[in-house]
This record gives sequence, C-alpha cells and structure tokens, in this order.
Amino acid sequence: MSRLPVMLASGQLLTAESWAPQRAAWADRDVRHADHTRDDTIAGMADRLLAAAPPRFALVAHAMGGFVAMEVMRRAAPRVARLALVATLASADGPAQTARRQGYIDLVTAGRFDQVIEERIPMLFPSDRRDDPVLLGAARRMAANTGADTFLRQQRAIMGRIDSRPSLGRITVPALLIRGTGDGITTAEQQADMLAAILGARLETLPGVGHLPMLEAPAATTAILTRWIDEAEA
Repeated sequence: MSRLPVMLASGQLLTAESWAPQRAAWADRDVRHADHTRDDTIAGMADRLLAAAPPRFALVAHAMGGFVAMEVMRRAAPRVARLALVATLASADGPAQTARRQGYIDLVTAGRFDQVIEERIPMLFPSDRRDDPVLLGAARRMAANTGADTFLRQQRAIMGRIDSRPSLGRITVPALLIRGTGDGITTAEQQADMLAAILGARLETLPGVGHLPMLEAPAATTAILTRWIDEAEA
C-alpha cells in the first residue's frame, strides 16, 4: 500500500527549516512544503497549497499555516485525509492582536524589520529557552530568509482572515491538535474550544514547550505526528 503523502503548512516568518526534524524522519515519504510567500490573503495561500499538493494527503499545519489549513478544509475537504493543527487557533484577531501586528508593520516601515523577530521571541519561546543559541539562531535565520516584503504580505493575510470557528464543526476527517504549555501566542482555552468543535479531535499537550514544538521538542512532536499519520495506514 502506498504511503499517505504529507503537506506541511508553516507559520509566519518560518520556512521549511521549521520542519527539518520531521522531514528527516519522513525521508521515505512524499512530503511537500506549502509556499506562503507570494500571497497576501489566506484564500490565496490555500489555493496555492492545493495546486501544489497531491490529490489526497495529510495536512500538517502550524500557526498561520493552520489558518490556511482551515481554509483548505472549507474549499477542498475531500482531498484531506487527516488534519493536524500545531500551535494554532481558529478565531480572528481581536483589537489587541491587530494593534500588535500594526506595531510590527510600523517597525518594517521604519526600516527595522530585524527587530520584528526580537519582539516575537518572548512569545515564541518559554523563558528558559530564550537564550538557546540553536533555537534563536533558527528563528532569526528563518525570519531573515522570509524577508520584509513577504512578512508584510503574511501580516495582511493574517489580519484579514475570517473567524474559522463557525466552520470547525464541518471538519469530519481525523484531526489532531498539538500545543506546548509554554506557548505565548495560543492559549489552552482556544485549544479546548477547537477540541470541542471538531468532532473526534484529539489534543496532545507538550509540557514546557513554546510556540515551535517541531524544533523545541522534535523527538516528541515527530513521534506524535508519525503515529497519527500511520493510523491511516494501519
């Protein structure tokens, strides 16, 4: 039996590097990474993902990639065999989030794009990991490789996204949620709401892990995702 292909959807200011441990573990599988660099709407990102994806696939999405994944489910649910949402949420931005994002845009407009990732580090990583040279190096490198222009497109897409909570109940494929308890961007309450809304969804919580479990806890995250994908092939 052929193995289920995997489509990866990354978060803002992240590249395929954010999935490096998982891609290495899945070297014998068809794994593709969605391009979130060219569109300034979540709908556009979803269409580009679907154009690049196999006919049927497991969709593994992180943060902003989760917003794209929920749009994919609204547009082409039959193509998705399994759905994993990592460190993401379903609601649209509130006033506080919009104000924070406008602050990032102001930094870029003032020519200080390099400060954006520094502003985000306390939200990305728990306090005991904020001096980790490997994690910080990866976050800064991916931000630099993303660049200011792409970041602004991603910001516009995120700020203009719809509230996905009303459509969660229409998701019928096996769904997995993953969140670290040290995530400074998503909350346990948001995960509980998603868990309740998606029929049969499962939540895996990683103690002490922040917003980037793929890199912060690569072995645990890879094991969870691998078991979940393999369930479709048993």
